Parts: sequence; C-alpha cells; structure tokens
Amino acid sequence: QVQLVESGGGLVQTGGSLRLSCAASGRTFSYYAMGWFRQAPGKEREFVAVISKSGGRTYYADSMKGRFTISRDNAKNTVYLQMNSLKPEDTAVYYCAAERGTGFPPRTYGYWGQGTQVTVSS
Repeated sequence: QVQLVESGGGLVQTGGSLRLSCAASGRTFSYYAMGWFRQAPGKEREFVAVISKSGGRTYYADSMKGRFTISRDNAKNTVYLQMNSLKPEDTAVYYCAAERGTGFPPRTYGYWGQGTQVTVSS
C-alpha cells in the first residue's frame, strides 16, 4: 500500500557525486524500513543500504561504506541516497524499496519503485 518513485539519476564522471531521492505515497511512511538496491545489466540485484523506520540506524554494503549515505525525512515521505566518489562499477539502475520489518538483513521488501539510472563514465 505504498508507491515509490525514484529520481535523481543521471550521468556523472568518475569521482563525482549524485543524490537520489525516493518519494513514497501515503502517511504511513514511518511504518517502513527503507532500502536502496541496484542492478547492473547481466548482474544480480545488489543490496546497497537500508535505514530504519526512525532513521536511527543505517547499514551499508561493504563496497558502499564511506562513499554512500542513506537518510530519510519522514515528514516529507522521502528517502535519499547521497553517492560520492562514484566509480564506473557503480553504474546500475538504482531501486528504492520498503519493508514493514527491520529491512536488514534484506528479507521481504514488499514495495519497489521503478528505478533510476545511474551511469558513471571513466
């Protein structure tokens, strides 16, 4: 019962930054842990980061630690992913997802956005 729409993707050079946004419908946003995932062509979906319902806890995949930051603004029903020091291997479609549980370890995210393309050129 939540609809998610990602935005903020684009083309950036190696070492650059992007900030992705995920807007959620409804007034029950705080019921959900929110996660970011990504998928490159020909590869499996990969976990990126998750933030707890209150925003008090965050977890990142090892390759993203120190470069990416997840945050949320429950008053705006929005979750963000700040991406710094981008590398060509970060090129992928990035998806926002919502789960009524803790969101980590990734288990059953029931709601997904359509994704936003991030392309990092060398």
